[in-house]
Amino acid sequence: MVDPLSEIVALLQPTARFSKLIEGAGRWYIRREGPGDPFYGAVLEGQCLLSVDGAAPITLQAGDFILVPAVQDLVNSSVHADHETSGQATVPVQIGDGHFRVGDPEGPAELRMQVGHCQFGSPDAALLVSLLPQVVHVRDEPRLASLVQMVSEEARARRPAREVILERLLEVLLIEALRSRSSTTAPSGLARGLGDERLAAALRALHARPQHPWTVVELATEAAMSRSAFFARFTRAMGIAPMEYLLAWRMALAKRLLLGRQLSLEQVAEHVGYATANTFGVAFARHVGMSPARYARGDAV
Repeated sequence: MVDPLSEIVALLQPTARFSKLIEGAGRWYIRREGPGDPFYGAVLEGQCLLSVDGAAPITLQAGDFILVPAVQDLVNSSVHADHETSGQATVPVQIGDGHFRVGDPEGPAELRMQVGHCQFGSPDAALLVSLLPQVVHVRDEPRLASLVQMVSEEARARRPAREVILERLLEVLLIEALRSRSSTTAPSGLARGLGDERLAAALRALHARPQHPWTVVELATEAAMSRSAFFARFTRAMGIAPMEYLLAWRMALAKRLLLGRQLSLEQVAEHVGYATANTFGVAFARHVGMSPARYARGDAV
């Protein structure tokens, strides 16, 4: 059976950048602006606040896990910090290998949090990330904290096959985090869609046969729903209309096949549901901004 979540995470090609243990005491706040890289963290002890891209702060407590697939602006602070008026952000001080301190340098630690940053190697990362929730907040899932600790230990080690192990651990971490929120209460995105039994049936069918000339009516049949009810439910849960999702997934697959350089343009077109290389080329150029041939040469990489 095709697993859409595993497919997308594998296609993202996650690789570790760094992982660290943060201790906090007293009043402090950290602000990080980034180019949209993934951020994750597990609170081991205490509490803190975390705000993503200007949204209202989330209170994180021991046992919580947070995943942000694409961070542009992140503020992490002590529960009682007034960072609107406190001036400069706190600069973390390194006190050991992969171990940092923020706030009061002498007082007992009130927070211990393992955090990490990774990056996605896929040339289509932005498109794939758009299919995921903006923020994933999971409470009381010890497996996630264990996975974060394993990633941290492996990142600091210099053992054989380190990069391969890290990539697999990150894939498992991301899948575990996303499926932990596979419910109708999750933010819009693939995890929420897969948490809906009827939508999941349509999503699995679409991923199993991306080359099929799907229509909304056919996907609604897979979900055992009427066309209008399926369209509304899919769009609400996924944050994107069914045919837009199909196009996004086909283009992601096409990019991977083109960069692999093992198939002809006609074969790539057939694999992603286009009758001719010409119709595929037009659709690809409209979506990506360049021809498939130019993309395959690596001009966009």
